[in-house]
Amino acid sequence: MLNNRILVIYFFPFILGILTTLSFAPFNLTIINFFTFPILLFLVLLLKKRTESKYRKKKSIRYFFYLGSAFGFGFFLSGNYWISISLTHDDMFIGLIPFAVILIPLFLSLFFGFVILIIGPFAKKNIFFILLFSLVFSLFEFLRGNILTGFPWNLISYSWSWSLESLQILSLIGTYSLSLISITFFCIPFLFFKKEINKKNILFFLSFLIIFLGNYFYGYIKINNDINSFDESLSVKIVSPSFALQDYQNLGEDLQLKRLIKISNPEKKKKTLFIWPEGIFYESYLEDIKKHKDLFSNKFSKNHLIILGINNFVNFQELNDEKYFNSFAILNNELEVIAHYNKINLVPFGEFLPFENFLSKFGFKKITQGYSSFSAGKTRKILNLEDKFNGMSILPLICYEIIYSGQIKTKDQLPDLVVNISEDGWFGKSTGPYQHFTKAVYRSVEEGVFIARSANKGVSAFIDPNGRVIKSLNIEESGNIEINFPYFRESTLFANYGNKIFFLIILLYIFLILIFKKTKD
Repeated sequence: MLNNRILVIYFFPFILGILTTLSFAPFNLTIINFFTFPILLFLVLLLKKRTESKYRKKKSIRYFFYLGSAFGFGFFLSGNYWISISLTHDDMFIGLIPFAVILIPLFLSLFFGFVILIIGPFAKKNIFFILLFSLVFSLFEFLRGNILTGFPWNLISYSWSWSLESLQILSLIGTYSLSLISITFFCIPFLFFKKEINKKNILFFLSFLIIFLGNYFYGYIKINNDINSFDESLSVKIVSPSFALQDYQNLGEDLQLKRLIKISNPEKKKKTLFIWPEGIFYESYLEDIKKHKDLFSNKFSKNHLIILGINNFVNFQELNDEKYFNSFAILNNELEVIAHYNKINLVPFGEFLPFENFLSKFGFKKITQGYSSFSAGKTRKILNLEDKFNGMSILPLICYEIIYSGQIKTKDQLPDLVVNISEDGWFGKSTGPYQHFTKAVYRSVEEGVFIARSANKGVSAFIDPNGRVIKSLNIEESGNIEINFPYFRESTLFANYGNKIFFLIILLYIFLILIFKKTKD
């Protein structure tokens, strides 16, 4: 089989890519990476040897690209298939499902194709090659997460989502840096794919084993020594109604709101911040929301504030332009707007239609309700609550804005609570909602912040700065959870320096690569 070019270049890498996604939530089979990555490197080495003698040397370099793309296609096809589920909710998009299933993973696979294209000619069973592969792979993960609109989904570091102890290092080095070090660790078994055991390889393996064991014990001590502080006079209540998307179409908005208020169970004398998920208001806009004023004023009191997601039209008269935003709003019981935020990171095709002037001529629109694309907001600012809430502050995030490592806040922003609202019903009973929640856990540790997440049909939870889930509601579980309002503790090293730390570790890797390049095998 290893002499069959189709199997080596396309089939085996494709299967390895699929298997690698089993290391992510909800499966969390991290151990599988210790097999898939070494075997991938073995195939690269095998391809190098075969192309030099059998596959025509002058054209061999393109085979590395094909092999890497095949691995990436399996990886993204298996890991991101849930994107196509969002197309099943509108008959207009059902015909596009095959394109979403194939074209999106195919485009993303190019990143892995370029990785293998670059490192393939250097393939050899030595430490230098493993360090080079880890460096290039992690750099392309960073590019994937940042170029164009960026899509940093299922970075290799998310393989550790089941181990909070292992994640505490995020507060120092961040998600991309953990990916870099993890890839190296996963690749080490490749060094032992030969009869002779090299002492240098054993020392290299023991060094990384000590690093990860030391990191685990560091995390264990950090988690058990940290104490959270709360304001007992204020409450935060996350509400998750678990509404089906069909309910929005079949039932009136007024009836849906009555159901949601009942689930919220407001106590008029208790100072409470209610957090509702994204997408609850699907007929009303922020400017006309007061038509529900009687319903809210009867059920809520002056001691209450409500956070929710709602669409917002803004007319810029001086520019004769009207823009359409996906907004995060804080309202009082009279439905007066205390503060609001317009989403910055929009979902391509979900919230805006690329090349809209051209594609709209053929009847295409964004997947979410309405034909016009949303506009992106300019900045993400801290939102301060009223004085009766003791000047507490929150940082707003809508839906998948939570996935961007190092980009959710600036080092000068010190919110008591990060609030993430989402509508995960778009992705059905898939791996998507579980993986989405994992990103929130990682951001809490990185930035050292409390996160309150309300996700319809997703995991809703309170997460502390160590990534511990204080309280939660599982997928499709309807209800509310409540804690006292937390106080901001302190910034982490990563919160102060962000992904600059990643590039410092990159420099360290370059230094090590140069050292091992000069040493004899």
